[in-house]
Amino acid sequence: MPKEKIEYGISKNTAGKKTGSWRSFRPVITEKCTGCSVCVAICPEGVIKLNPKTKKAEVDYNYCKGCLICLNECPFKAIKKEEEKK
Repeated sequence: MPKEKIEYGISKNTAGKKTGSWRSFRPVITEKCTGCSVCVAICPEGVIKLNPKTKKAEVDYNYCKGCLICLNECPFKAIKKEEEKK
């Protein structure tokens, strides 16, 4: 059985399936981001990573379902929600 490439630590249940169209709101990382990695650790889909150059969080919107757990858990309030444009 061939191994699937999983980027961003994306859940095996959704690997290869772009699930971003499911969301109503998207999390947006603001300039307040300190790179603390709390959002990376708590994202249930594993779609947030730290950019090694900027040391800021980035979201893979192809797979983010918009649960906004990251927004609720960010200790620096560096994530805001934005309504998804359909």
